[in-house]
This record gives sequence, C-alpha cells and structure tokens, in this order.
Amino acid sequence: MRRGVKERLDFIDFRLFWEGRINRSDIIERFAISTPQASKDLSLYESMAPGNLVYDVSAKKYLASSSYKPRFIEPSSDGFLMQLRNISDRTLPIEETWLGTLPSAESMPIPNRRVNVHVLRDVIRSIEKRTALNVLYQSMNMERPGPMWRWVVPHALAHDGLRWHVRAFCEQTDRFKDFLLSRCLDSGAERQTEVRANRDKYWNECFSVVLVPNPLLSEEQQKVIAQDYCMEYGQIAVSVRKALLYYFNKRLRLDVAKAIDHPKETPVVVLNERAFQDVLAEVDRS
Repeated sequence: MRRGVKERLDFIDFRLFWEGRINRSDIIERFAISTPQASKDLSLYESMAPGNLVYDVSAKKYLASSSYKPRFIEPSSDGFLMQLRNISDRTLPIEETWLGTLPSAESMPIPNRRVNVHVLRDVIRSIEKRTALNVLYQSMNMERPGPMWRWVVPHALAHDGLRWHVRAFCEQTDRFKDFLLSRCLDSGAERQTEVRANRDKYWNECFSVVLVPNPLLSEEQQKVIAQDYCMEYGQIAVSVRKALLYYFNKRLRLDVAKAIDHPKETPVVVLNERAFQDVLAEVDRS
C-alpha cells in the first residue's frame, strides 16, 4: 500500500474513532485530493474494514457503526490530548492536526523562555559535528554575576517539563553540566575536541525510581492513583537518566512529600527512597 493511501485510511479511522463520523469533504480538505480519489479511499476503507461504516443519507455522512473497531490506528489518549494541548498553547495550528471538532479546552499559561534561534542552530550543529562551541552564558552563580564566554561540548538536549537544557561538557569547570538554553545569550567560534558523550557518566546511566501511591491516602484513593499512573501490583518503575533525576524529583514534588500536610498534593512517593537520595547526592557532588 502506498504511503499516501495508508495515511488517508489512518485519517478515516482516526475520525471515526474520535468523532464517530466522516465525509468526503474531510478527506479532500485535509489531503488536497479530488472528490473521486476521496470516494475511492472510503470504498477501500469499507472493503478492508467491513462493517465499520454506516452511511447516513439525511446527514450525508459516514458514521461509525455500532460494531466499529479501529482497523488502521492504535488510538492514543496521550496523542489526542497532546494535540489538544498544543492547539490550546497556540503552538500547533488545528489545520496541521487530524482533529475536526474540538472540545472546549485550555492549558495553564506558562511564560515562555526565549531561546536565541541562532544559538539553538549552532548548538544543534555542534552536537551533530561533535565539536566544542564558544557560548556566552549567563550563570546564576553569585561569583559570576555577568555573562561569560565559555567553551562547551554539547552532546544532547533535555526538557525538564518547563525548560530546555543543553547537556554539555564545560571546559571551565572540567565536568558535564546542564546549561539552560534561554541563558545562552550568544554563540561564537567552534573547534575540534576529543571530548565524547560516552564520558558523561550521569547522562548515560539510568536509575529506576519506584513510585507507589502515597500511603497517607485512603485505600480507595490509592487504588485510583495506581490506575492513574498505570501501576502494576501497586507500583511503577520509571527509568530516569541520572542527570535528570533532580528535575524529576522537583516536577513530581517528591522532595516535599513528607513536609506537605495534604497527601493529595503528593499522590506518589518513592519506594526505594534511600537509593534514590544516594544517587541524587552523588550527582550533586559531581
């Protein structure tokens, strides 16, 4: 099956699953194809997924039948909600998605961090070429109150849930560190380097954080939390790069779980807490 045909069949399945209906004009507008081609696609879908479609003469639409089952897609709640969030954030035009009618939705506004597009381009190129890059960086270290040029060797990008970082070797401090992309004010020359990503121990090593429902919640509440987090036998192991454990700790508020009076604000806690804290301390000392 040609890629374009497969994509249109996926689209038909997507609309039938999420909205329960589709017509030729939906396919024509989304893929800029002719009416006869859209009719062929619907006929092909009917032949490959018999019983999934019912034509409503009065509405002039194809409806998902009562026995409908997805044939070409694996429906994903995460995928649907991610598109909905991106539309709400205005980072993705609805025309670039497969969504038709939208539920009323809004996401909490978070001030954007400005990332210099030229710096980002240079960082990406440096990662690809495995070179060292001179970057003008504004640290929050009180001993370095102003921006400083420093040679770094970028090898990866990371998002902590709110901000983008570049993971890089810092020649000034002789260690691998995280640099906020929004604080990279400018970029300059690049040069060859012998530093490679395989030397970044805490980026290449992972730690399995075992999460369980907060035991201070009621039994029924713990069951719901276990369901929320897709836990099996009341727990879930999340593999996290050691370099990102600090952010994981902060985003899930694991660091304040014991200090908060309302357990509903920290629905999960760390089961293997001692090992977790040991690794956090080890990374921090490095």
